[in-house]
Amino acid sequence: MQRDDIAALRALLEESQNAVVFTGAGVSTESGIPDFRSPGGVWSKMKPITYQEFLASAETRREAWERTFSGVMGWTGAKPNAGHHAIARLVARGKVSTVITQNVDNLHQESGIPAERIIELHGNASYAKCLDCGLRHELPVLKQSFLGTGEIPVCRACGGIVKSATVSFGQSMPEAEMRRAEAASRGCDLFIVLGSSLVVFPAAGFPLLAKRCGAKLVIVNREPTEQDPFADLVLHESIGAVLTAIEPLQ
Repeated sequence: MQRDDIAALRALLEESQNAVVFTGAGVSTESGIPDFRSPGGVWSKMKPITYQEFLASAETRREAWERTFSGVMGWTGAKPNAGHHAIARLVARGKVSTVITQNVDNLHQESGIPAERIIELHGNASYAKCLDCGLRHELPVLKQSFLGTGEIPVCRACGGIVKSATVSFGQSMPEAEMRRAEAASRGCDLFIVLGSSLVVFPAAGFPLLAKRCGAKLVIVNREPTEQDPFADLVLHESIGAVLTAIEPLQ
């Protein structure tokens, strides 16, 4: 890790009045959660279930719930790592106004960041929702019933289809969250990408939007991204190590 790069990132943060952090799978892999798209990742081991398939078939819904409750997706029992905690401290100090995340593991919330500061572009895997009325359902309750009776979860209020509160392949992106992320990207003066390969759109468009609107762009990711040439600073390093190295901020 280059001292000059750490000094440059620290200086950008100290000068910033409204920084936004954008996180991808690379933040959570340091907690032992596998990513989805790389060789050896989740989707190389099992075919993703699309939104349309989930809606169309009760047996597919059963398979989806079996995956959820078996822990095969990899985030069961994971805890926030040094990177998560460092981001939480930046939020607490007022250096970071918003965390936009592609992750669904709820670890930003568990690290202590207030929920209203987090924009989840791909939903949250720690609970479920009714697709008809929107009622929230807690996974431990659904798991107990599913394992006890074998019945596929349905909404206790309206009888509608219940699904984990994540955005599946083929499912529309959440409109309110996308609007909030766009506004945060347009309004920030520093946009820091942490652990994202920046290949999944429309989410990957936010760093470039922030840059076009005048923000400084920083990318911290172990592997190069296609947006590296547009960044003001690029570090191909561990997220936790980088964020720990820039502390303490005044």
